[in-house]
Amino acid sequence: MTSAPAVASLRASAYTVPTDRPEADGTLAWDSTTIVVVEAEAGSVTGLGWTYAPAVGAQVVTDLLAPAVTGRPALDPEDSWSAMVRAVRNAGRPGLVGCAISATDIALWDLAARLRGVPLVELWDQPARPVEVYGSGGFTTYDDATLEAQLRGWLDLGCRRVKIKIGESWGTCTERDLERAARAAVVTAGEAELMVDANGAYDVEQACTVGRRLDALGVTWLEEPVSSDDHEGLTAVREHLRADVAAGEYGWDLAGLVHLAPHVDCLQVDVTRCGGYTEWRRVAADPRLAGVDLSGHCAPYASLPVAATTPQLRHVEYFHDHVRIERRFFDGCVGIRDGRLVVPDGPGHGLSFRRGEAEQHRVA
Repeated sequence: MTSAPAVASLRASAYTVPTDRPEADGTLAWDSTTIVVVEAEAGSVTGLGWTYAPAVGAQVVTDLLAPAVTGRPALDPEDSWSAMVRAVRNAGRPGLVGCAISATDIALWDLAARLRGVPLVELWDQPARPVEVYGSGGFTTYDDATLEAQLRGWLDLGCRRVKIKIGESWGTCTERDLERAARAAVVTAGEAELMVDANGAYDVEQACTVGRRLDALGVTWLEEPVSSDDHEGLTAVREHLRADVAAGEYGWDLAGLVHLAPHVDCLQVDVTRCGGYTEWRRVAADPRLAGVDLSGHCAPYASLPVAATTPQLRHVEYFHDHVRIERRFFDGCVGIRDGRLVVPDGPGHGLSFRRGEAEQHRVA
């Protein structure tokens, strides 16, 4: 009798990739993005996962998570997920540790599907549908020409929704926010819905004032108009505006997302933060979230398989920084067709790591 395969090892590495130009949103500026890559092995088969987090996240994987999952059944990722959550009790799950768990869980699910020789969606025994994506970037550092070129690029891909950043410099440049939104509205008129993301830069009064003017421009989505921790503030903004109010990218687990859901029109879930495929699927199936629309936050190619099997999904964010990295570092990234991504046919999530391409950016 052949014994069931066990997880033999976890490897983690980190890579810092410069942005193609300086970037900022309402509350942060950056000139590089770090991806933490996890590889889970069983015999000759390797599963791949990743998250976007500081490079020290790789050490969390090797020091805290690898001892918890090594030797566990490779065909039972949910068992390993539970072991990881128990192992980090004193370290604390939110933040960096949550990112590490997410990347590892993605790798373990990919491993399990590859061991069975099937796509992830088949392992989950759920029908997959094409996933609508929306173009996302429009950083506050962009000049008008750069912004317009990026918007037109997404329109050329068939995106029916596009999103730009507002809330520049912690909400101190609201007139420029509105000027940029108006310019974007002209570019996208008749072709795509315009979405904006303030990254929590405004207070409630500001958000309502700016939001009413955004309503007049036809903006349909206002993301994190105030901090996502300010549930009462989100509700107040929501009551004053026509645009949908969204938040959830900092939902580190099911419980946090359940608490946030009543205060938004659409709940965002980040598969590389919330706990990977295991926790996303728990979110999608939880009866307390019945009737709540979900949207995938960033990391589009990590999100794709689980998003494609989520009935209440609106769309997935095709975020500029992550698209640049994922399409460069991973073989198998499908192209957008008519504003949608389709799950690849290959085993697992269908992607493989171009280690040689990434190596020049390795930092851990």
